[in-house]
Amino acid sequence: MFKLVSKWWKYLTAKLTGQFNERADPKVQLEQAISEAQNQHRRLREQAANVIANQKQGELRLNQKMTELEKLNANARQALIMAADAEKAGDAAKATQYTSAAETIANQLIQVEKDVESLKSMVFESAEASDQAKAAVQQNSRLLQERIAEKGKLLSQLDQAKMQEEMNVAMAQLNEGVGADVPSLAEVQDKIQARYAKAKATAELTETSVQSRVLEVEQATANVEAQGRLSQLRAELGLGGETPEPQAVEQGTPAEQPPA
Repeated sequence: MFKLVSKWWKYLTAKLTGQFNERADPKVQLEQAISEAQNQHRRLREQAANVIANQKQGELRLNQKMTELEKLNANARQALIMAADAEKAGDAAKATQYTSAAETIANQLIQVEKDVESLKSMVFESAEASDQAKAAVQQNSRLLQERIAEKGKLLSQLDQAKMQEEMNVAMAQLNEGVGADVPSLAEVQDKIQARYAKAKATAELTETSVQSRVLEVEQATANVEAQGRLSQLRAELGLGGETPEPQAVEQGTPAEQPPA
């Protein structure tokens, strides 16, 4: 039962995460990623600072122990010298006291020497850890700078992607209807072109009819002039009667005959 609940929980988590990633604003997510990287770098710097601080503290303690070791060495030598001088002077009691003091100092000297060796090992290890921490901070700093520089590039690409998406939507709307009650631009264009073609055809038909009437008038005028010329030629040849006068033509109306 527990395994089934765990599987369902993981499934729901993955589903909700996928839906969230689909709907989330990439610009906001990018800001979150950069902010998290900066926080991580700050935490790394704090850890590196602690490592370096431990190294410095170890070095200070080692220096103190080295100073103490030198002092104990000097005291032990002085105690042995004073014990030897007392023994030469025949003062056995003082010689014993100085010898006992030298032994006590020697015991302290041995313990301090052990502390010094331990501190040397610790300082050496902390120095290596400090160098690694510094290198890690420098490397992470470079990565952070690269991410910040990449942020500007990604933001520019995001703006370009949004602009391209808007252009794609606009181009799609040019070829597709906006809704059931709104025609597409292509449909409106076909309708306008059809009306224009019909109006153009009607105008051409009207122009053809007018030209036909003009041609009829011109033809009638030409016929009248031709008959007049033939009559004139007959008269000159003596083939007919009197020479008829040319007939006047008025806007398509036959000319009046002169009185006999």
